[in-house]
Formats: sequence, structure tokens, C-alpha cells
Amino acid sequence: MDAVSLESVCKSFGEVRAVSGLNVTVPSGSIYGFLGPNGAGKTTTIRMIMDILRPDSGQIALLGGRAVAQAKSRIGYMPEERGLYRKMTVRKVLAYFGAIKNVAAAELTRRVPEWLERLDLADWADKKVEELSRGMHQKLQFAVTAINEPELLILDEPFSGLDPLNTDLLKSIIVDMRKAGKTVIFSTHVMHEAEKLCDFILLINKGKVILDDKLAAVRSQQSSHAVCVELEGDTSFVKDLPVVTGVESEGNRLEIILAESADSQELLRSLMDRTRVRAFEVKVPSLHEIFVNLVGKSDAEDS
Repeated sequence: MDAVSLESVCKSFGEVRAVSGLNVTVPSGSIYGFLGPNGAGKTTTIRMIMDILRPDSGQIALLGGRAVAQAKSRIGYMPEERGLYRKMTVRKVLAYFGAIKNVAAAELTRRVPEWLERLDLADWADKKVEELSRGMHQKLQFAVTAINEPELLILDEPFSGLDPLNTDLLKSIIVDMRKAGKTVIFSTHVMHEAEKLCDFILLINKGKVILDDKLAAVRSQQSSHAVCVELEGDTSFVKDLPVVTGVESEGNRLEIILAESADSQELLRSLMDRTRVRAFEVKVPSLHEIFVNLVGKSDAEDS
């Protein structure tokens, strides 16, 4: 069963085409990253999934083919613009949102303290929301999103404003949710967060799909022209090898940039003919590097 399906979805605001012919399928039980630069159409797409905005054309189905209105009670949505009642206490605001999401009172008695403990907010349970730091406010917003244990969580920039410790805490909870069979979609423009978490990557730019695949497949399909090596002795000859276009060195540790059509094994043979090779590693491109490369190509094609 697919958690989310978008078919030929388009959305414009006046003369601006925010989303253009989007076809996306999010498998159930996965962590799915919506990536792209600011203004790429990520938040617009999420708002259409949540029926906050209506697409100009195309179809959206959730949780096995249901219409958005039918599935809403089974979805948790954390918007980019956070909104909690600032004068209520942390405990009461979490219980309130649980109640309006139809969580039984007896169940809330258990879930509210569990979530406060899990997110390191127990000591702040009786403080007003307005007294929380930005990071604590963010964690409370996450608890509000997840209090009804939804099948699908949609998180818009969930790590914004969090320090590294709380980012890791939230990521561990998201991974636990996937293990429990939940589906998590989150949007971000911070590539290293997606690289650590996602099973699938959707990269959009100017409302169009640039890339949509499993993270492992995305990385394997992107060729790398950089090799890290550690050599013994004089390394000055490396820059003059015909397959090499650039070298950055730190002692005998080198990062070598290969020519476009060069084979890394050809480089290895050339090095072994001249010196002892202590380490040789073809660099796997990071998601950040892939992102910059593909978005750059997309912008060039549109210009």
C-alpha cells in the first residue's frame, strides 16, 4: 500500500508555476525526504497533500487510495509555521491537542507524560508555552503532531531551530516510528539531515521533479571524479598524470580530481607503477554535492 500518491499535480499562484506535473509515490513504512532549495515547491506540495491548498489539476490519494478528507484523522502534520497556545501550560496544550484528535482521556493520561519524558520536557510540564526556548517549542510541536499515533507524519522543516543533541533525539524518534510501520515525510533544504535518515529522496526545483529514487540508488548513480589516496615518498608526479585534472594535498594524503572520462583503476595502476599506495578510496558523492550538481544543471536548462 502506498502512503501518498500524487499524479500530474500542478499548482500556480498567478503567473508563478509553483508545482508542475508532479508524479510522486511514497511507499508505506518509509522515511521520504522532500528536498530542494528555498522556493522549490516543497511546502506548496505538502499543503496540497494536507488539503490546505487545492491543486489546479491532478490527483492526490493517501493511505491506500483514500481522498485527503477521508484520511486526515490518520495523519500528523507539523507545519513550518509553528502555532501553539502560548498561555497554556506544556502539559495542557499537549492534552488539548490529543483530545481534539480524538485520543481517549484515559489514553492521554498515559501518552502525555510519556511524550514529555521522551522529549526531555517533563521538567517544563507546568510551564507556559511562552516560557519555552525555540528548541523546546519545536519539540512540543512534534509531540502535538504525534500524540494520536498517526499512520503518516508530514513534517515541514522539523529540525529548524534545534541544537545537535535535540536534532539527534528527534531523528531517533523518527527512526523508531518507521520501525513501528509508520510513514514519515519531511521536507528540508539541509542535505546532511536527509542523508542520515531517508530511505527515499525526492529532489524538486522550480516545482519539477529532478530526482526521485531510493537514497542508495541515488548515490550509486552519481559518478564521482574524486579519489583520496595516501602515498609514500615524493608525490609531485601525481599532478602530471594524464588522467588527473587537479590535486589537493595534505602531506602524503591527496584528493585527486580525475578527468571526466577517466577510470579510477587506471589511476591506481599509474600510482602503483611509481610508488607505494598505502590507501586508495573513490569518494562517494555526498547528497549535498549531488544536490548542488543537479539543481545547478536544472537551473542552467531553464535559463
